[in-house]
Amino acid sequence: MSLFGQDRSFLDALGVQDRRALLAEGAPRTYEPGDVMIRERDTTTYVLALLSGWAVVSVETERSARLILALRGAGEVVGDQAAVDQGSRSATVTALGRVEAVAVSGVRFRGFLAARPHATSLIMRQLSTRLRSSDIERRSLASGTVLQRLAARLVELAERAGRRADEGIVLELPLPQHDLAAAIGATREAVAKALRLLREQDVVRTANRTVIVTDLQVLLLLAQGRGQPPGTRPPEKSPPAV
Repeated sequence: MSLFGQDRSFLDALGVQDRRALLAEGAPRTYEPGDVMIRERDTTTYVLALLSGWAVVSVETERSARLILALRGAGEVVGDQAAVDQGSRSATVTALGRVEAVAVSGVRFRGFLAARPHATSLIMRQLSTRLRSSDIERRSLASGTVLQRLAARLVELAERAGRRADEGIVLELPLPQHDLAAAIGATREAVAKALRLLREQDVVRTANRTVIVTDLQVLLLLAQGRGQPPGTRPPEKSPPAV
């Protein structure tokens, strides 16, 4: 399962001239932390090209719980599915911090793709990657323990948004506990319990919306379902809060 997109973002893969052409089609927008950039089930079709900052992609489950599907950063585009198929929005996109973006109308975005087969291929590849990631996510929610799913998320955040320091790997993209819970389909209480277990065994340290991974190897084994913190019993499986 993965919160992040492909290693190379859509804007980077476009090339300089095509990237400039796409950005010239839109208008700049700035979002503050917590601002809803795109809302699930809306019928708008504009696309947002992210220039800086991070955004959270989430959906509302049948039980009215929030499930985080992905994190999107600079160089990526969001809202492209509705722009291409002109259907309703499939997810909500919320600014995690301050986000600078360029908004391109659905009509202009489709015109941009029509004139550039390479860009169309990149979008189709992006949609395919996200669909495969969604399939993997469903399997994880059905079979993984809360501890295993949390460990996998923390490993991914450490590898993709971590900064090495003397005390360990500091996650540069801090998510509060309720967002960590929403990112693994669990309750906040279950995530707090799993974090406490990891802290007690000095696998991670936490403080004021900051997580420091102190033992990445143990965390990786937990994510793979191949180990557990020393001196603990194997965790019981917990049904996902979805």
